[in-house]
Amino acid sequence: MAFSKLALLLTATATIGAFSPVEARPLRARPASDVPAVHTQAETAGWWRAFGDPVLDRIVATVLDQNLDLQAASARITQARAMARYARANMLPSANLSASAQRVSQSLESPIGAAGSALGLPRSFDLYQAGAEASWEIDLFGRLGRERHAALSDLDAATHDAASMRLSLAAEAATAYVDLRRLQASLAIAESQVANAEKAVELVRLKVDQGFVPARALDQALALRDEARAALPGLRAAVAADADRIDVLMGRNAGAARTELAGGVGELAAIPETIDPGTAIVPADLMRRRPDVVAAERRMIAADDRVAVALGEYYPRISLGGLLGVVTLGVSKMFTGDSVQAAGGASLRWRLFDFSRVDSEVALARGRHAEALARYRGALVQATADVETALTGLGEARLALATRQQQVEALSAARDRINAAYRKGDVALLDVLEADQHVLSATQQLALARAQAAQASIFAVRALGGGFEQRDNDHG
Repeated sequence: MAFSKLALLLTATATIGAFSPVEARPLRARPASDVPAVHTQAETAGWWRAFGDPVLDRIVATVLDQNLDLQAASARITQARAMARYARANMLPSANLSASAQRVSQSLESPIGAAGSALGLPRSFDLYQAGAEASWEIDLFGRLGRERHAALSDLDAATHDAASMRLSLAAEAATAYVDLRRLQASLAIAESQVANAEKAVELVRLKVDQGFVPARALDQALALRDEARAALPGLRAAVAADADRIDVLMGRNAGAARTELAGGVGELAAIPETIDPGTAIVPADLMRRRPDVVAAERRMIAADDRVAVALGEYYPRISLGGLLGVVTLGVSKMFTGDSVQAAGGASLRWRLFDFSRVDSEVALARGRHAEALARYRGALVQATADVETALTGLGEARLALATRQQQVEALSAARDRINAAYRKGDVALLDVLEADQHVLSATQQLALARAQAAQASIFAVRALGGGFEQRDNDHG
């Protein structure tokens, strides 16, 4: 009889749901876009190793292991994973065990105590209870399944957020390292310029004393020397700032990297060379690897699921429940048949007269989905712009680097000819010092161009999602 009543209840509920105005929603809604759908895999392979710099490899490894922001992102993944497990647990039956022992003394002035006293029942007694209670909400209309699917999408989004942060931190660390090496090289070149200017001052002073040049020539030489000196404090401060920046990225107190990264000063080769993400790539394909785009897509899917969850509030909820236990006034009768009590049944919860609030909840969920959809589309558009900007910038940086290299080669050749002429006595020493100054200035610009090209390649790799491949030209 109880089973037939439960079947009747389920049939009636299903009939109500069949006439509900709520439309079935697809499990995964994707936005309309002319950009290919992103893949679920976010690759942030060790692209920085292509620089061939063991110091940079060690820095990036430390950043990815100890950075505090990345640890916070890992904690968010743990939270999202817990929420996904909780949503899955909601779909399963729940059971509780309970036991109690009580000493009860009824008031004779209370209705129950007075009635019991009139019937000759004891005023005080011991009450022992033990049992198990189980309940299970039947997911007839898919609300719980949607909640679990949304939680899994949130977990996926958090995972890709962490991957995006790993990519960003590796790129930031590599960029800071390249800039540090550039500043160190610039500082060494500036110190050479100061030394060269000091020689020029002494030479001009000698010529002034001998009456070969006017006194104003010495003032000009001193001004040029002081200008060269004035560049040193700013460069030293910038070197320290970049070293401190790397320390912070590695989750360490500032100052530790200043000594560790002091090597290589003055060596232009210490500036990492440009890495090549490939010239025959298809940006639209590689853009799918961007973890920020994947995370935005997963949040859009989660928001769509939560619209379905909100729509599910129009439907009734059916739960099954049962209780099996013992209640006795004495421990000796705890396991006798007379002390056993059992109950079972089904419950129905339906917000039939609360549809105005449900309407608001649905409108809120749809608004959040619209926001997530707009953010997803925005992420796709931004990714496209990043790829185009990065590849264009990389090409221009390579051209600038090649031009600076040609300039240094030409000025170096000119300086060599002037040195040869000086040894023959055809030109003065001041001409040699001036030629050296031109070479040093051009070398300074070459160091900047070399660093900018390396940083442009880092930006390109970051725009392409971290990993990169080169297509086989023979196979298209």
